[in-house]
Amino acid sequence: MQKILSYMRKAIDDYNMIEDGDKIAVALSGGKDSITMLMGFKNLQRFYPKKFDLIAITVNPGFANFDIDFLQKLCDSLDVPFVVENSHAQEIVFDIRNEKNPCSLCANLRRGILNSIAKHEGCNKIAIGHNEDDVLETFIMNLFYAGNMSTFAPMSYMDRSDMTLIRPLIYAPEKYIRNFVKRNNIEVMPKACPMDGFSKREDIKNLIKELQIDIPHIRANLYGAIKRSGINGWKEFK
Repeated sequence: MQKILSYMRKAIDDYNMIEDGDKIAVALSGGKDSITMLMGFKNLQRFYPKKFDLIAITVNPGFANFDIDFLQKLCDSLDVPFVVENSHAQEIVFDIRNEKNPCSLCANLRRGILNSIAKHEGCNKIAIGHNEDDVLETFIMNLFYAGNMSTFAPMSYMDRSDMTLIRPLIYAPEKYIRNFVKRNNIEVMPKACPMDGFSKREDIKNLIKELQIDIPHIRANLYGAIKRSGINGWKEFK
């Protein structure tokens, strides 16, 4: 946990993600990233100089095998309040719309519900579990498929909901999160989304791995380019 906390604290401090009195809604999907983030916040809460409250919020997309009881037990074990909201994301995206590239629509539907629930619970910030790999993959996806140099912001304010999104795992490589979960025998929810392993993001993930064989520093180079460009609020720290 110490390594994960160091990544989280650096991101939080670099971008001033937490202020005294914040109530942070942790978006809990049950995957390794969101569970690691929730555990990290719970540990950080004990010693971080700025005091904040936590709540875990889950938007049930309606996928088969999506285990709410598992998430409830996890939150109970951490003594974190838990709120779940059922949605029709699976039905809308796969049955009604039959989207060829469903990930974006599904994410937007769940994000809207998450914002509403967080607002209702008195939160002013929502924490999303995007890791370092997600940052790089999104950058490449936007470059290849949209023709622009962008990725999601470390921290962003949403006017409509008066809510701030924070991403405290942006410095944590996915392999460290995977190793943390495995080494500590932390149970995660089995993948329930039918697109797991078959999305464009998965293609980009594999592409970066292939390029890394010939360009060992490609990840550092991409990250440096993002920071030096200053896109979406990213900045380089000396």
